Amino acid sequence: MVRHFDHMTIVVGDLARARRFFGLLGFTEAVSVVIAGEPFAAYMGVPGIEAEHVTLVLQNATPRTEIQLLHYRQPDALPDPHIRDLQKIGYNHICFAVDDIEAEVKTMREAGFPTRNAIMDFHARKLVFLDGPEGVTVELSQWH
Repeated sequence: MVRHFDHMTIVVGDLARARRFFGLLGFTEAVSVVIAGEPFAAYMGVPGIEAEHVTLVLQNATPRTEIQLLHYRQPDALPDPHIRDLQKIGYNHICFAVDDIEAEVKTMREAGFPTRNAIMDFHARKLVFLDGPEGVTVELSQWH
């Protein structure tokens, strides 16, 4: 039986920008290591893997919530030309609950991270999509 969400991993080309994006949302760096060779190559299914692996933790969240950033040194990361397309099959987006969506949107926009849409009211929540690192869609949700 699943107990709770543990982490999400995002492959990034611009590690500093991704750290900054999630830092603005309240994540702090817990661990940064380089993974390479075995057993990582077998586990990940990526022969010759060498990558920076950065674990970001959402402060004061219970249970622990992590975003893991993976920056490949080798082999080259594969681009996903449809990453921003929310009508594709497969992974769509991740959503984080916030206390004040307007304040979060203001902070993100001022830091150069645009929203993809206007704030919308739906199912007792205010919702907005952000352009996350490498085109990954990140949603914010404020319950009311």
